Amino acid sequence: MKVNPTPIAGLAVIELDAHADSRGFFIERFNAKQFAACGLPTAFVQDNHSRSLPGVLRGLHYQHTPAQGKLVGVMRGRILDVAVDIRPNSPTFGQHFALELSDENNLLFWVPGGFAHGFCVLGDAPADVFYKVDAYYNQGGEGGIRFDDSELAIAWPLKNPFVIERDLQLQAWRDYCASPPAWGSA
Repeated sequence: MKVNPTPIAGLAVIELDAHADSRGFFIERFNAKQFAACGLPTAFVQDNHSRSLPGVLRGLHYQHTPAQGKLVGVMRGRILDVAVDIRPNSPTFGQHFALELSDENNLLFWVPGGFAHGFCVLGDAPADVFYKVDAYYNQGGEGGIRFDDSELAIAWPLKNPFVIERDLQLQAWRDYCASPPAWGSA
């Protein structure tokens, strides 16, 4: 396992070791000792699995109370995964980082609390996204920002993504900046 920092402090790309042979492959996706040795979190409270069809875009979502970090990977298919720094006192506030996660590239993406997160499915196959979270879901502590806000300038590769109405109603980046939530624990 190799942990690669990104230009935005806190985000990390984790390269997993794949052991392949004539039968297929084996990958250890989480090992508490290795994660701790690399300075990554080891206390996860929930595993989530979503399946999205080709052309689907989800996000940008965050949870502020309690702040929720995500360890994201893809079990099937391909996605463009995006994290936006929404920590008001961060030197990279408003900047984003994007990478492709797939069932072939053996990468995980650590997105700590203080980031909005979203992804879109790439290619013609569904994508199964599996992620561990370090805080329980709290509906009253969640929020979101429009995926296509021009001020964020995220280069989504889909021309006409399928986005649910709930995500189309998320707030503009300007509105988030004017009144960011209090980040904390429930």
